[in-house]
Amino acid sequence: MTILLSDPRVSSVPLRESGEPLVPLDASFGPARALVRAGLAARLVEAQRLLPSDVELDVVEGHRPAAAQHSIIARYSDEVRAAHPGASTAELHHLTSRFVAPIAVAPHVAGAAVDLTLVDGNRTMLDLGTQIDATPEQSDGACYFAADGISNEARARRDILAAALTRAGLVNYPTEWWHWSYGDRYWALLTGAPAALYGPVDVRSDAA
Repeated sequence: MTILLSDPRVSSVPLRESGEPLVPLDASFGPARALVRAGLAARLVEAQRLLPSDVELDVVEGHRPAAAQHSIIARYSDEVRAAHPGASTAELHHLTSRFVAPIAVAPHVAGAAVDLTLVDGNRTMLDLGTQIDATPEQSDGACYFAADGISNEARARRDILAAALTRAGLVNYPTEWWHWSYGDRYWALLTGAPAALYGPVDVRSDAA
């Protein structure tokens, strides 16, 4: 059974903030130069090393300010409400959390998550079944990591991605093949860690 970020078991995980800084990923991870916690950056370097020689990681997003998270929640909530008329407030909250996390447990706001894909040697994005950030409604569920109905090539690439990232210590949010995290509450729950390492961080105060 898929555990969503709105699950009370996620928010009940203790947080022991490590204080690790946000650091920019270098150009080998793509032009976004995403900000992530230092521990996550080190694990992405390891994952890159574990990939086959003909593919590389391309990280399109890392840390996300809380205000941006609020905007995504509001926008997607409207999409969910339109797709599920008559759903209760609790049902809407549950459905929304398939795609975007509540602020208190949001891995991106903690600098603990990346949205990424695979590219070839020319830095051309490879097909992994859907575009990054395709919602369950837009993709008819193909955004789920284990979704049926994607090509054999896309499935193989998702498996290659997962093998490297899992060995490097990251966990996937199963409704989004592109979303991987380390050190957040969701990671702690799935791995059995005693506490999360990273909580929400303000990029301005972190840099000060």
